[in-house]
Amino acid sequence: MTDINRLTGIAADLSGERTSGLRFLDEQGTLAIVLDVTGIAAAERGALEEKLRAGLSAEPSVRDVRVAMTAERKSPAIIAVGSGKGGVGKSTLAANLAVALQRRGLKVGLVDADIHGPSQPRLMDSEGVKPQAQGSKLVPVANAYGVPMLSMGQIAAPGQAIAWRGPMAARALEQLVDARWGDVDALIVDLPPGTGDVQLTMIQKHKPAGAVVISTPQDLALMDATRAIGFFEQASVPLIGLVENMAGYACPHCGEVSDPFGHGGAEAAAKSMGLDFLGRVPLSMGIRLASDGGVPPAAGTDPHGEPFHAIAAKVAAWLDARKGG
Repeated sequence: MTDINRLTGIAADLSGERTSGLRFLDEQGTLAIVLDVTGIAAAERGALEEKLRAGLSAEPSVRDVRVAMTAERKSPAIIAVGSGKGGVGKSTLAANLAVALQRRGLKVGLVDADIHGPSQPRLMDSEGVKPQAQGSKLVPVANAYGVPMLSMGQIAAPGQAIAWRGPMAARALEQLVDARWGDVDALIVDLPPGTGDVQLTMIQKHKPAGAVVISTPQDLALMDATRAIGFFEQASVPLIGLVENMAGYACPHCGEVSDPFGHGGAEAAAKSMGLDFLGRVPLSMGIRLASDGGVPPAAGTDPHGEPFHAIAAKVAAWLDARKGG
């Protein structure tokens, strides 16, 4: 017993307190040890294992060392991107937020949970690419922007209408979220507009760490956004903040800025509700053309990507604060 205590101390020193469960398997001196490799890169795990084997094998009572590696499965922080109504730029925001967070060094995945109207395959230039399956789980599709993603638009035939009732759509969402995401830090979920079955399933089965709500400045859109915010609050999902889209249009000929949808409404609404205002995205032909072409403005040096990077910085700060808390 004394020998095991001493060996436990040696193993702890060699591994930085990452070992447990030391015991002799037989009288010949075969030592079993559990090594926690959570957060250690694959290339470093072998080196740590060899260090343990060498250090413990040098002890007179040890003939052989058997190491079992374990790692905690990391659950990604799910960030829901929602809106009270369609046509306010939710999917464009979700795609560019995912890309901008990835550019900041986070490992990010993207789920297109708009089951009946998936648009992420077009936005992320992955139309026609089918996801594979490993066992009972889908494997996310890679793209040029380093953001693995899954969408019903990659599973259904091109142009096929997805006329599913609520329970079928809810099951589809579960397949998309409960996929082989690996070690992603954050999962951006592009929700359908409104507060229907898919949103309810999201809350019940895969509760988001936080939600971003997007709206245009006009009063009607803000009324619907308020309902979405109320939905998240009732479900005890923290609100990261509100984004204002289509906020100002600069004429490409004269440069004059006009506000066809109003200006500042979402920021004022956020202030009145005690929410953080994450930023505004202008109504821009450049954003529209890039998005239609499958090139998220946040992916490169396109100046149209700057608003998305500013929003991503605030979301990343929120994630850091949550991690620290």
